Amino acid sequence: MEEHSSFIMYLISVNIIGFILMYIDKRKAMKKQYRIPERTFWALAILGSALGTYIGMKLFRHKTKHRSFMIGMPILFIVNIVCCIYIFFFMS
Repeated sequence: MEEHSSFIMYLISVNIIGFILMYIDKRKAMKKQYRIPERTFWALAILGSALGTYIGMKLFRHKTKHRSFMIGMPILFIVNIVCCIYIFFFMS
């Protein structure tokens, strides 16, 4: 059971990081500063932050014109859910 709570804390943390990075990148874009590479967002999403990153995209209206993000993040969110179900129910 302790593994599950650690995993849940990991998911919460990584989603908060994805959300915050989307905000930071939006601010940097507005100020025409050096940006966070897109591969950073993709790597975090693969590691479980697809939901936080997607919510950040929608809330901050950032990268919403990028078709790859608008399609890819929801798909990765579904993959994240499937992986979580597998971890919670089949690896216990």
